[in-house]
Amino acid sequence: MAKLGLIAGDGNLPVLFAQAAVAQGIELVGITVTPEAISDELDKAVDELYQINVGQLREIITTLQDEEVEEVVMLGKVTKELLFQGIELDQEFKQLLARLDEKNDDAIMLAIVDRLAEAGIAVSDQTKFIADLFPQPGVLTEIEPGAEVWEDMKLGFRQAKEIGRLDIGQTVVVKDGAVMAVEAIEGTDQAILRGGKLGQGEVVVAKVSKPKQDQRFDIPTVGIETLENLIKVDAAGLVIEAGETFIVKQEEFIKRAEEAKIPIVAIE
Repeated sequence: MAKLGLIAGDGNLPVLFAQAAVAQGIELVGITVTPEAISDELDKAVDELYQINVGQLREIITTLQDEEVEEVVMLGKVTKELLFQGIELDQEFKQLLARLDEKNDDAIMLAIVDRLAEAGIAVSDQTKFIADLFPQPGVLTEIEPGAEVWEDMKLGFRQAKEIGRLDIGQTVVVKDGAVMAVEAIEGTDQAILRGGKLGQGEVVVAKVSKPKQDQRFDIPTVGIETLENLIKVDAAGLVIEAGETFIVKQEEFIKRAEEAKIPIVAIE
């Protein structure tokens, strides 16, 4: 079987993917593109592991070609704000960005996908081997949301879908029928903290996929770090999209949410 590549950003998702792939007998070549992506768990799970800065696109492509990788999966958090914080970009990446009229998430990621394809490397769905991380519809915790929280969940879900359509972000924080925060370049965690501070507790967080979500990148993901931020802001609930949002370490995630008395709901 041909080798599979893994381009890994922050979080546990790349590790879970690598472990699942190796369990299927896949020979896996990993490339970590952020310092936080480097871990002993990932190193043990893959056959080869390289550390390359996310801005070094030419080196990433060359490494995959040298390893004779023709298919790759991109997983883990790589925040776009890095582009505005002086990260070193090679000439390949600079030229890619210069050709874009808009530098929103989808435009950048699609340009990278196309560039990899030109180099003979196909980008596969992030769901490969880990589709079981998607929750089924329903209340996932034993704690049921109250009527007011339900209303905020439905509002947040609709509003999050709309900002996803505009490719602004995937997360909205609401309270009492009003939007407290909309995720932009800062990412989900900072949006939760900002919205929670403005709402003074009892906020509801909604995280959804974009309409016509490209499953090769940017599938919404929640995990223990997300939950810890919900606890910090005394959130009243979290709503995610069933069958479209990864929950990392779902059993631990749900147990911790129940301990914190935060209802978690997945809706379609």
